[in-house]
Amino acid sequence: MKFSLHFGNLVCPDPTEAKRLAIAAETAGFESVIAVEHVVIPSNYSTKYPYSKTGRLPGDEKRDWPDPLAWLTFIGAVTKKLRLITGVLVLPQRNPVILAKHLATIDRLTSGRIELGIGVGWLREEFDALNVQFSNRGERTDEYVEAMRKLW
Repeated sequence: MKFSLHFGNLVCPDPTEAKRLAIAAETAGFESVIAVEHVVIPSNYSTKYPYSKTGRLPGDEKRDWPDPLAWLTFIGAVTKKLRLITGVLVLPQRNPVILAKHLATIDRLTSGRIELGIGVGWLREEFDALNVQFSNRGERTDEYVEAMRKLW
């Protein structure tokens, strides 16, 4: 059986706490740590969060949401075996060429420990804040996956 810590970057956004968490997890035999993503949390959104009865994200827009890739890179630097997982990265909000390079760099720096979990996103207001089209996010995700695979 394998165990993972989820929401690592939200539970321990502080670098001292994050380092302590990662080292303790690795020492205890955990297989991985998962970091989640929201680039922007609008203060007043009407889109329903699909994983809660309230329709709201846990916490609020004042909570620290460290970038998952930067946070996982930091965790990778202080551990040796812990798998580093995005759960999930909102792919259609990102440039696939830059992301492919960023992930390849992290993978190299951490000796192949990064694992990419992606999603299409659900928070329309987040897409609006980033000036990214929401309606074609699924199609764009498929295109981005194909592009990144070719680049790798």
